[in-house]
Amino acid sequence: MTAPLSADLRERLVRAVEAGSSARAAARRFEVSPSAAITLMRWVRATGSTAPAQIGGYRRPLLAGHEELLRQLTAARPSITLTELRAALAEHGVVVGSLTTVWTTLRRLGLRHKKRRSRPASRTGRTSSPGADAGGSGSAT
Repeated sequence: MTAPLSADLRERLVRAVEAGSSARAAARRFEVSPSAAITLMRWVRATGSTAPAQIGGYRRPLLAGHEELLRQLTAARPSITLTELRAALAEHGVVVGSLTTVWTTLRRLGLRHKKRRSRPASRTGRTSSPGADAGGSGSAT
């Protein structure tokens, strides 16, 4: 991630634009991208400050406050899938856009869920008994 422009450079860009230069011309003069100068001027007009906005920081989990509901749902049905959990949350008025949101919350809480839907046995799965030799014909003669 790139760092914001220095405070000194930000102030010089703003002074140049306020003195009558266009944002693009000021960008060329101070050797920054035109989009950086235009974005800076938009920010200065909106806030009145040349200070950069905060980068990063703590982001509250999207399902914060619904942990107990998730615990109840997974305890009631240990074989529940993520899709079923999302549908159950929607029934309780909690709209979740991504299955990853549900998964990360379950992981943070230390809860488990079923990985996938039930399906018929694979046709390409094991065809011999577990104790049989690999590649053998089955007869010991």
